[in-house]
Amino acid sequence: MIYIDPSRRHEHKGRVYRLIDCEPNIPKEINKLFTSTEQIMIKTSPMLDITQGIKELKMVSQIHIVAVNNDVKEVLWLLQKGYNEVIKIKTINIGKQTSQKFNYRLGDICTPIFSLPEKYLYEPNAAIMKSGAFNLVSERYSINKLHQNSHLYTSKVLKDFPGRRFLITRILKFSKKDLKELKAIKKANLSTRNFPESVASLRNKMKIADGGNLYLFFTTDLNNNKIIICCTKA
Repeated sequence: MIYIDPSRRHEHKGRVYRLIDCEPNIPKEINKLFTSTEQIMIKTSPMLDITQGIKELKMVSQIHIVAVNNDVKEVLWLLQKGYNEVIKIKTINIGKQTSQKFNYRLGDICTPIFSLPEKYLYEPNAAIMKSGAFNLVSERYSINKLHQNSHLYTSKVLKDFPGRRFLITRILKFSKKDLKELKAIKKANLSTRNFPESVASLRNKMKIADGGNLYLFFTTDLNNNKIIICCTKA
């Protein structure tokens, strides 16, 4: 096997993420490399877009997305000489005590079920988010998506899940009236998913410090309404 960790510094472009801009230019050298080996493993930046990487490379057999404590650290590409079958995607989130794995084949198709928030809320770990397997998560764990682009899920019964799980305590509209009810909150963990404002902007507007046991998800539901989901860890 040839193992490559290409330099992500370009002489003229500075920090780069596309493989064709790295040194060496792996897409350009693949055929030459395969004259000396049957397998190539490439370590790339976690910033590299998976779809873009697949377009640039060929004979990709597996893609491994490695996260540590919910932070994607590496994307590893396994190339096999002459391979032209389905690409396998393997994700892992390595925690302090346990690791979460989620594997699938590129092109696996499923139709998610959508619903309004129920009793529990789920947020996939960073490795799954990087992989883009949003519909598969819904089908595999029998949980409903809140919106096609929100990538948050819900269920009436608590499920095992490769990510964070929350108990929903209340749901508010993103309106002046409902926002007044949050004025008493001095500290909370804020997240945005498919929402027009950033966390920094919301913190500044609502004067809420970071931390505590309360989690506020600012998102969009299946009816395209902007909502705030108040939660605690489940």
